[in-house]
Amino acid sequence: MTEDHLSIEDVNRLLSDPSDDTRATTAEKLARQFDDTNLTDAERHMAEEILRLMARDAAVRVRQALSENLKDNPLIPHDLAQTLAHDVDIVALPMLEFSEVLSMDDLIEIVRSRDETKQTAIARRKVVQAEVADALAHEGAEGAVAVLAGNKGAALSEDSMLRIVDRFGDSEAVQGVLINRDELPITIAEKLVNKVSETLRDQLLQRTDMSAEIATELVLHSRERATIGLSTGSSEDSVMRLVRQLRQSGRLTPSIIVRAGCMGDVPFLECAMAELSGVPILNARTLIHDSGHLGLRGIFEKAGLPNSTFPAVKAAVDVFQQTDFDGLEKDRERFSRRMIERILTQYGDLGVEFESDDLEYLLGRMSQLPATL
Repeated sequence: MTEDHLSIEDVNRLLSDPSDDTRATTAEKLARQFDDTNLTDAERHMAEEILRLMARDAAVRVRQALSENLKDNPLIPHDLAQTLAHDVDIVALPMLEFSEVLSMDDLIEIVRSRDETKQTAIARRKVVQAEVADALAHEGAEGAVAVLAGNKGAALSEDSMLRIVDRFGDSEAVQGVLINRDELPITIAEKLVNKVSETLRDQLLQRTDMSAEIATELVLHSRERATIGLSTGSSEDSVMRLVRQLRQSGRLTPSIIVRAGCMGDVPFLECAMAELSGVPILNARTLIHDSGHLGLRGIFEKAGLPNSTFPAVKAAVDVFQQTDFDGLEKDRERFSRRMIERILTQYGDLGVEFESDDLEYLLGRMSQLPATL
């Protein structure tokens, strides 16, 4: 077993046999010795100069030995880390994935070089700062972005995730890892639902027995089914972002508002009414829950929703105010079921005339939810 530290024998060997193998062994030992906190300032300065020379060695094997043994060393000079990080892949990748000496600007510069292999190494880092993650989201190749999206140590902002979905939302590799992130904003979930639906539409349109109109209706039904419920347990700001995203893409339909309300997702209904009417959310909530229903009628008309849906919205608000959570496990699911049951058993008396699609949707959702205890 060879000694880790450079010895006089190593120096003599290097002088007598300056082959690639000898230089690589010497580089490895010197790099390991650079960890020694007992080096004097003069010794460390001399070691740095030798390492800089070796980082420019013509033999890749020598430079690779340096990179492999310096990648975890926080004491190496910044310029040396930069030199190795800009080298050929076999030299650069260990530094890019592990070195903490490289700055955020160093990493962003390399991301923008469009080298997918180097981008992927950066995406694997134990911690990927938000600015670096954003650069990868905007300029990274698909493989690098898939690794980034699956990296729990990557600080992915909502904007970065939206950019990833816009660029690679049709990629199964990207979809899979995004869906499995610990925290997935509802805006991202909704966009993914939309992307998946577009894929489904393409598949449907390829069938010889399926018209474009029927395919579009099926996709819309599937999309709304998946979107409703995304806001459950989310913050008000998150729900408002989801509602705005749906409106901008033309998917904030009267149907989705009615269905959400009837399932007890009244926060979604409140945010939707606020967005469509241009009324602040606090004011919208006060109007919606006005006991005399004049407030509800006023904001409903200002939101521009069809009059035919008003009885269903009114019924949803009334039943919501009369229904409580039981506080036990899966109480949200049972609450939704109680909401749907009460609305469906009383909808004739309440003056509600559901479209057949909405009625079928609510019956289908009720059958999927746990029964009341």
